[in-house]
Amino acid sequence: MLDISSANSIINFAKKLKGQTLRQACGKEIEKHGYKGKGNFGQILEKFYFGYEPNSDAEPDFKEAGIELKSSPLKALKNGEFRSKERLVLNIINYLEVHKEYFETSSFWKKNAHLLLVFYLHDRDLDLLDYIIKLVDAWKYPEEDLKIIEQDWNFIKQKIKDGKAHELSEGDTFYLGACTKGSTALKSYRDQPFNDKKAKQRAYSLKQGYVNHIIANIANEESDVYGKIIKRVDILDKLQSIEDIVISKFETFYGKTAEDIENILNLNLNQRAKSYFANLTNAVLGIELGKKIEEFEKADIKVKTIRLKENNLPNEHISFSPFKYQELVETDWEDSDFKNILESKFFFVFYQYENNNLKLRKVKFWNMPYSDIIEAKTVWNRMVDTLQKGEVVRKITEKGIRKTFFPKKRENRICHIRPHARNAADTYKLPVVDKLTGLTEYTKHCFWLNASYVKDEIYLN
Repeated sequence: MLDISSANSIINFAKKLKGQTLRQACGKEIEKHGYKGKGNFGQILEKFYFGYEPNSDAEPDFKEAGIELKSSPLKALKNGEFRSKERLVLNIINYLEVHKEYFETSSFWKKNAHLLLVFYLHDRDLDLLDYIIKLVDAWKYPEEDLKIIEQDWNFIKQKIKDGKAHELSEGDTFYLGACTKGSTALKSYRDQPFNDKKAKQRAYSLKQGYVNHIIANIANEESDVYGKIIKRVDILDKLQSIEDIVISKFETFYGKTAEDIENILNLNLNQRAKSYFANLTNAVLGIELGKKIEEFEKADIKVKTIRLKENNLPNEHISFSPFKYQELVETDWEDSDFKNILESKFFFVFYQYENNNLKLRKVKFWNMPYSDIIEAKTVWNRMVDTLQKGEVVRKITEKGIRKTFFPKKRENRICHIRPHARNAADTYKLPVVDKLTGLTEYTKHCFWLNASYVKDEIYLN
């Protein structure tokens, strides 16, 4: 029997869901649920299994027990392990109130201090009533994580106090993000207290990498693939943030060659290996070679090692993963992979050539400013428009080289499109047949950050 005033009773009742589907757990009545939209799995779970009406109250779902129920989709890896399909969205950020709050008594903390998580395996071929529930457990934040989450919350609060709620980005913070919530329509824009400009509605969210950390804990997966930067909570009290801790470790080696760093740290690395600079970064941070950096994984931080010429220009533009043409035209900007990349937090490690030696110049945590994301969006729009019109190949030269209509480096200050494939035959399907050539597939391409942008806006800024 479920006792909604008892945390243990609620958690044990929830754990009976493991291995079942909603249809199996709730019976035939569930088939008349009538819920529509992205969050309806959770709504159905609340009403038909736990027996309460879905709501958007400021209090936790189980008020007496102080427990908030959240459900989230999983994807299965080839090795049988589970990973989060997306970030975990929590409560809406009330721009008009949050600037008055303190973390310990905030609406965020009241609602999300103790989570009950139900993870189900997403399968696009099944009705959501037949998704299998794989993991169920309660979650409280470890002390070192909570320190960082509190810092993230305070950063979001400060940005709102500075009149910049409209410039909030998930790349601003580490574990706790401020993700957009709702459509791009004007109705999803909200007033903010210190600026007349309306801001997109946003919600607190746990980053996808952090959700993966929770999943691994609940599933009791081996965690020896990770190494920690922060080994004691009191370090955070002294240095305030992950950024301070990481930068302080690297500053010792500024002006040193990669070989100098190896010698100081008593290493013997293969300089020709692809993982050479990643291993060097691990060593500086005091993390065993070959292991992932736990704090970076939780925060979805993208690490980029940049080699600079003597004129401060990177050796090459920065590439991201190839996009599928079909997915590009079928996905809204707000849900696009490119926007997610641009809203990420990056960690740049800059080495510069000096007399043929690479010297460590600086490291920098960085996320793209709001105005630059809007500017980069024009490249995404152009690319979608080009594909929808079937205007891929502009001409074929006498040597048989194909010239495209894709956005070029000279056309945008921030980014451009160029190939990212093994060879010309390494292709993805086109959504519309190319008008000039009749091609139904085309060589893989991706978005690239311009080298000049990296120099001017990241390295020298």
